[in-house]
Amino acid sequence: MTVPPAPEDLPATPPVRPVANQATAPAVAPVGDRRPAGGTAPPSGASVPPTGTGGNAGAFLDAILQTKSELFRASREVLRDSYVPARLPHREEELRKVAEILGPALRGDLPSNLLVYGKIGTGKTAVVAQVRKDLQARAGPKLSFITVNCANLDTSYSLLQTIGNTFAPSEAERIPTGWSLDRVQATMARFMDARRGTTVLVLDEIDRLVARSGDNVLYTLSQLNTELESARLSLVGISNDLKFTNQLDARVRSRLNEEKIVFQPYNATELQDILRDRAREAFNPDVVDPGVVERCAAYAALENGDARRALALLRLSAEMAERDHAKRISPDHVVKAKNRLEQDIVVECCRTLPPHCKVLLYAILQLYERRRNGVLTGEVYDGYRRLAERLGLQPLHARSISNYVSELETLGLVRATIVSRGRGGRTREILVDVPISETMPALEEDPLLAPVARPRSRGQMLLTNFDNPNRTGSI
Repeated sequence: MTVPPAPEDLPATPPVRPVANQATAPAVAPVGDRRPAGGTAPPSGASVPPTGTGGNAGAFLDAILQTKSELFRASREVLRDSYVPARLPHREEELRKVAEILGPALRGDLPSNLLVYGKIGTGKTAVVAQVRKDLQARAGPKLSFITVNCANLDTSYSLLQTIGNTFAPSEAERIPTGWSLDRVQATMARFMDARRGTTVLVLDEIDRLVARSGDNVLYTLSQLNTELESARLSLVGISNDLKFTNQLDARVRSRLNEEKIVFQPYNATELQDILRDRAREAFNPDVVDPGVVERCAAYAALENGDARRALALLRLSAEMAERDHAKRISPDHVVKAKNRLEQDIVVECCRTLPPHCKVLLYAILQLYERRRNGVLTGEVYDGYRRLAERLGLQPLHARSISNYVSELETLGLVRATIVSRGRGGRTREILVDVPISETMPALEEDPLLAPVARPRSRGQMLLTNFDNPNRTGSI
């Protein structure tokens, strides 16, 4: 059995919490799910579900099917960050720069590698997606794009396997799990050569891949053109970390030889323009009260100008108005949506974590649940290893788990502080800064953790630093 390194060997990373304010906001009852007393009556012609249905949701679902939305005129996907609109307000200059860098692919030339930086919700992914759409419309099959969200990948192996299987000639020839890394790389190159042409590989959240797996995979990809015969590869990295390249080895930086574009955060006025564009596309005329767009934009501007946050607030405000059977979206619905979003964001964050990171967080919550105080990194690693083995996963090395702890800290889910153990050296004590009563059930619903999930009594409440109003220490 491999013995993990001493706790003092695990590096301490200063916390950066872009969502900590959301995670630690005071809980507010989600009133948007119920009709307030004296509220607006249901629209004429709407079916009202009967009472006393014995917990059967069918009547409510039938009512939704039979009632046409008075607010939305288009798919509500228009208000999601995954939707790429025809126009991207206040990103014209960035669109021009990305198009100029990748445009040579239209002539059959290999574009320069590109790194796009900017905080969350500044339009990086949308701009690259827009340029991709326009390039493919003009280039045809000689230009291929592959977009990979590195937040969903654990290893270099997974990335190379994903790229190779994109070009696999048939289902039978797909790269399976279990091959050596060299074999996966050679097969990927062979598949790409057989397809020919230029491939632009977009690595969204590239900094997270490097934090977990190191920069060797970037070196492999950056020198792949020396091995390819009939194909060419260009890299586009998207990162929220402006100092991402400082983590790279000098030889990797030299090989990448990238161009850089930095996206500045949106201000409140720019966010209003974005929301008005989407609102005109998504809603029926005259259903958005004055102040709705302005309030959504103001809330998002306070959180680093995050356009995703602004769009989510507007969409959820409309859904709150629908649940209230209102004919218009009011500023009060924005307040309800903000409260609901702050409650849901921690749970959603947990659900989208990579597999080993979910196991690690679950191990931390289990230890914290039993002790109700901080747990040490050595204990955390032991708990993670036992859970991983029970789930049939190969445990990662302690150094990788230390990186995951830092990632959970960055997300505002845990808080790690350095403690001295005298002659035993220094280690990190981990505190939980999310409500266990909501976070553990969310993790236990995941199919990965279902085999180790425990039955929980209804209404069970567990206090953490998040739940305790008298907690000490800054977050």
